[in-house]
This record gives sequence, structure tokens and C-alpha cells, in this order.
Amino acid sequence: MLMEHRGRRPVVPASAYVAPSAVLCGAVVLSEGSRVLHGAVLTAENGEVRLGENSVVMENALVRGRADHPAVIGDAVLVGPHAHVNGATVEDEVFIATGAALFPGSVAGAGAELRINSVLHVNSRLAAGTVLPIGWIAVGDPAQLFSPDRHEELWQVQRELDFPGTVYGVPRGTSMREVMARQSEYYGAHVTDREVDRG
Repeated sequence: MLMEHRGRRPVVPASAYVAPSAVLCGAVVLSEGSRVLHGAVLTAENGEVRLGENSVVMENALVRGRADHPAVIGDAVLVGPHAHVNGATVEDEVFIATGAALFPGSVAGAGAELRINSVLHVNSRLAAGTVLPIGWIAVGDPAQLFSPDRHEELWQVQRELDFPGTVYGVPRGTSMREVMARQSEYYGAHVTDREVDRG
């Protein structure tokens, strides 16, 4: 399904494929030979989504573009099932496995591998060719790799990356009530979306 959002429509070349149950919303631009499979959602909230040549977004993955952090996916990239690419830059030939998550401001360097359920945190840069193991977290620029059991060490690096400011535009310590009131208003912009034809 192709949706117009804030006056912007997806751009889908004839050589690309979008499954009938996938959703492209707003300023989403696909390249030649790209594929978006069943249940995947590519949504340009207020920043672009770009999918490179011969790149594939698999079933039930989410790719979200944000004003300060567009989602830019290079050529020959695999975004695995249930992966989450939110305001991240993914360079060419990156492998993003099932359930991996990339947060706003993050960069996955060319040829990197993010294995099952791994996380590339906000404002972090994973060097080209790096393998992020199953369930591990990459934090910082350049990224340090942490196993999930090293939370205290991880937090020492992570807290300086400003997750609440980067993702929600609020200082740390802002109440969930305020955060969610802002999020409700932000996503309320979808009330005027409308379905458009591919042509």
C-alpha cells in the first residue's frame, strides 16, 4: 500500500517490488531492483527513507525516517525480518539480521553485519566490516561492542549519547506522560494520510 503523508508520496521505480501487504508512507524513495516484502513498513514521518539498488527489506521489518535523521539504506543491503531501522544510515552491502535494531543517528559502515537481535544505539558508528554478535549492543563513535550482561559498562558510554533528546527531543528525566503527549500529537499527523496509486 502506498500512502501520501504531509503531501509527499512514495517513489517506486518499475523494477522495484512492493508486496501487497507492505506499507510505504510519505517521502519513501526506492531504487532499481529494490524489494519490500510482506508486512514491512517504510514510513517517512518527517524525514526521508531511501532504499538503495538491489536492497531487500524483509517481512515485518520497520524503516522509519525522521527530520533530523533520515533513514538511508545503501545498495545490496539486507534488512531482515522484524528488524528496526529508525533514522539510521546503512552503507552498502550491510547484513541486518532478524530482530536487529538501529537507532536514530547511528551509522552501520559498509559490509558490516548486525546479527540476530543486536542493537546499534543512537548516535553510534559501527565501523565498516564489523560483526556485531547475536544479541550484543554497539555504542559510541567509534562503537564499542558489549554483551548484554555488561549493562553497567554499557551505560557509562550510552548515557552520554542522549537517547531521549535524539529520539524524543526532550531532556533525560522528562515524564512519560509528557513524552507520550508529544508522541501522540506527532503521530496524529497520519490522520490526513491517503492511499495513492503506484502510477
